[in-house]
Amino acid sequence: MTIIEKQQEQEDIIQNTKTRIIDVACQLFSEYSYLGVSMNDIAKKLNITKAALYYHFTGKSEIYKKVLNGVFNNLSLDIAKAFKEKTTNKKLHKLIKNYLDFGFKEKNLIKALMLKLSPDNLQIRTYIIQLRKEIKYLIQPIIKEMIVKKEITKKVDSHLLTSLLTGMMDGLLLEYSFLNKKIDSKKISNQIINILFLKNKKGNNKCF
Repeated sequence: MTIIEKQQEQEDIIQNTKTRIIDVACQLFSEYSYLGVSMNDIAKKLNITKAALYYHFTGKSEIYKKVLNGVFNNLSLDIAKAFKEKTTNKKLHKLIKNYLDFGFKEKNLIKALMLKLSPDNLQIRTYIIQLRKEIKYLIQPIIKEMIVKKEITKKVDSHLLTSLLTGMMDGLLLEYSFLNKKIDSKKISNQIINILFLKNKKGNNKCF
């Protein structure tokens, strides 16, 4: 084996170890939240020393940011699936359903990422706020499309309506999480659309 091959093998081992750490930390954070997990908990779950953990990451906040970034990327993929639907209405249904299903599955991570229940750490809080803005940026094009196609009144600002939609979904996720109830995302997506988007017989939006 050449020196270059040995170096590549070592790099692969380090990367695989980091990936394993992130995966295990994600499970712990999702179950116990950021404040409920320590570096010692992560090391113990991995069956390694805390020193070995610090060899790969500077601390818990760095690991948490990596975990949140992975959650955001996965959520982005689920949101993107909605754009493959043929009609605007189906896109919106798919968007809401995927958002709720993903949020219910991730639980504590979604509370942090979407509900702003951030730990007392300015760096983490700032990172969460930025990711939240990016989530709204991903959702807003469907809202704009509905406005362009006159499926809702043009008087509504797309940014405001996006905030109303995400706020409503976040509130439901929080409530169902606290009550430990299973969420019927398909039924709820219909109800949210009925409240925020469907027009009455006179052509006016029910919400506005």
